[in-house]
Amino acid sequence: MKKNWLLLLTLIGLLILSACSESTIPEDAEGGEGSTSSEAVEQEVIYASTTDAVGLSPTLTNDSVSSSVMSQVYENLFERNPETMELEPKLAESYENTDELTWVIKLKEGIKFQDGTPFNAEAVKYTFEKLVDPATAAPRASLLEPIDTVTAVDETTVEIKTKYPYGPLLAALSHSNAAIISPTADEAQDLMQNPVGTGPFKFGSWSQGDQIVLEKNEDYWDGAPDLDRVTYKVVPEISTAISMLQTGEVNFIDALPSEQLSRVESLDNVEVTKKEGTPVYYLTFNHSKERNKNPDFRKAVASAVDRDAFVEKLNGLGVRSDSILGPQVFGYEESADNGGTAYDPEAAKKLVKENGFGDEPIKLLAANRDNFILMAEIVQSQLTEAGFNVEIETMEWATFLDTARAGEYDLTFLSWSNVTSDGSEMFYPNFHSDNVGASNRAQYSNPEFDKLVEASRTTVDQEERKNYLAQANQLMLDEDAAIVMYHGVVTAATDQSIQGLQLDPNGQWFLQKVIRE
Repeated sequence: MKKNWLLLLTLIGLLILSACSESTIPEDAEGGEGSTSSEAVEQEVIYASTTDAVGLSPTLTNDSVSSSVMSQVYENLFERNPETMELEPKLAESYENTDELTWVIKLKEGIKFQDGTPFNAEAVKYTFEKLVDPATAAPRASLLEPIDTVTAVDETTVEIKTKYPYGPLLAALSHSNAAIISPTADEAQDLMQNPVGTGPFKFGSWSQGDQIVLEKNEDYWDGAPDLDRVTYKVVPEISTAISMLQTGEVNFIDALPSEQLSRVESLDNVEVTKKEGTPVYYLTFNHSKERNKNPDFRKAVASAVDRDAFVEKLNGLGVRSDSILGPQVFGYEESADNGGTAYDPEAAKKLVKENGFGDEPIKLLAANRDNFILMAEIVQSQLTEAGFNVEIETMEWATFLDTARAGEYDLTFLSWSNVTSDGSEMFYPNFHSDNVGASNRAQYSNPEFDKLVEASRTTVDQEERKNYLAQANQLMLDEDAAIVMYHGVVTAATDQSIQGLQLDPNGQWFLQKVIRE
């Protein structure tokens, strides 16, 4: 009997010990057989930007920093193939020009916005009508200015009627500021802070001045991306961003400053991509100011600026040309490469002395980006040598854009990505008098120029369009209306683990097909 009790007590003790030794860690968490720990590691790309986004609504913004975020969240009816530079359908399925004023666009079916509402003809109509509504005050309303009416024929058919024949329409519809927004979300929330599109990534969070986080759109119509998360980290100093790229704290930077190129290229774990691009960087005048209306003043400034010397400092990241339309932009002609005022410091000094141009200080406004600051410092030195009195004022990107738009400067440096790669869509928003006080930050107004640009937009004959654009380009060069510093070479530096990044000639990039290896 005692033996039986002892046996029973022994068995109970063994059971208790077994229960107490059972692991409380979830199955497979320790990497044993059948473990999914490697699959559970999230794929993330951390991008470093020297400035924060202005906002996250394509309707209400017009800057490259904001666009780099929005291009992952929103999509367009059309996009330009980065290799062929031909326009191709994106959210659109096909299109037809039934007459010179009518465009019928068929949309892809079964696509939903990230809030679950349907992408359809009504969403397209809502987006375009809001963009052109004067009450919206959209900075790129000019993109769709030629549109007269937008009609949702049925769920997947949009009819666009234009006021006049409009050659660049599809190019305009490929612009990031013409991306399609969710009407439901736009009416319920502030898309500047909480965006909703159809793209491969959806909005996660925004700690202003610190970082923006995007998350994978699991329901993306073209297949969910491999990346789980994209983080846009604000790193004000590019030198710090490069150090973080070297140590792996960030994985991706772009728009490399020329003075840092050799440093980045020397990093063992980093791959640098360079591509001749569409961006243009130029020095311009505030044409609303009386002094700047004097052609001798503009010629003196143009004669004093040695752009060849500046481009040499770019270490291959700039293309030298006087032409406002660059080699990758529709309407460019090689003859304009040397069509502007040549560097002539003695002529500049003579004009300054004869006209007393050095008596009053010049406010040279520059954004706090490395290339802009470099341009400002070099041009200040060259203008000072000619006898001008130049004071540089730098400011953060968003504030700079507002200040330039308000015309609170004498000279400034501006840039244009040429996202549409179409010359009409360079000249009209930036220099046509319709857009003074909005996207025309140069405050430039010239009736002859306006007529040429309008003619380039109101014909579908592409050879005629090129001719009008060439005339408009040369007119600006003859007037020294803008002094092109360089045409950009777009760049990206990525950790070698990143594969599949799409870098377009306009400087935009897309992460849909990126994987980390």
